Amino acid sequence: MDIKLIAIDMDGTLLDSRNELTQRTRTAIEMAKDKDVEVVLATGRVLKSAMYYSEMLKLDSYIAACNGAIIVDNKGKDIFRKPIDKKKLEKIMEIGHNMSVYFHFYNEDTFFTKTYVKEIVDYYSSSKGKFTGQSIDVDIYESVEDISSRTNLDVFKFLFIDNNLDKLQLLREKLHSVEGISISKSWTNNLEVMEEGISKGRSLEHLCQLMDIPLENTMAIGDNENDLSMLSVAGLSVGMGNGARAVLERVDHITEDNDHDGVAKAIERFVL
Repeated sequence: MDIKLIAIDMDGTLLDSRNELTQRTRTAIEMAKDKDVEVVLATGRVLKSAMYYSEMLKLDSYIAACNGAIIVDNKGKDIFRKPIDKKKLEKIMEIGHNMSVYFHFYNEDTFFTKTYVKEIVDYYSSSKGKFTGQSIDVDIYESVEDISSRTNLDVFKFLFIDNNLDKLQLLREKLHSVEGISISKSWTNNLEVMEEGISKGRSLEHLCQLMDIPLENTMAIGDNENDLSMLSVAGLSVGMGNGARAVLERVDHITEDNDHDGVAKAIERFVL
């Protein structure tokens, strides 16, 4: 198979469990670029974080962030953006607050939350935790009205987090009452909510049309539910060894886990 484009998820896939890029992964991606293969980051993360890693890898292709709700070119210019409709935004927030499930949501570079949980805020802070050095802000808002009154705020994704999986499933059922949204997961204890029709798979299709690359000449690598849409449309689907069972049952190939250079080994085998 002649791979012309590789779409790579970030958490649990490109990044190891310490949130780092291994040298073998960096080298494999650089060698793929030398063969004129497009390397696209397709992530649920906030755009600013995806751009940080794209620059670290010296990528010169597109980035699909927030599960594809916003796509930018190699200069950071928007080529697609679809924020959540304001009316839906209010309903989603009300459901989350009423069920007392922690959640935050974000635009291009800021996390918004009503509930200050030190561990979580530290985790997403630019000065410490997972997003160290990535220029991402945390905004503690006061009410639904506080958010809905902000005329220049585009919200691309909600992330709900709760270790009570039964409660999380009930939340998912309640969220289905909001028409015109997409729901997925990127980990066992979370739910992600975007505008209707948003998925990594749609992003991959859009980018293939833009770059005139047939889908059969693409490889997608991922580990969780929010990756299934792109894994299903790519010419070659690769699941991480640490991936969810739902992913591993549906992919063409299973590589090593993210702590043992799974991405690098997939690129070496199928591209290099």
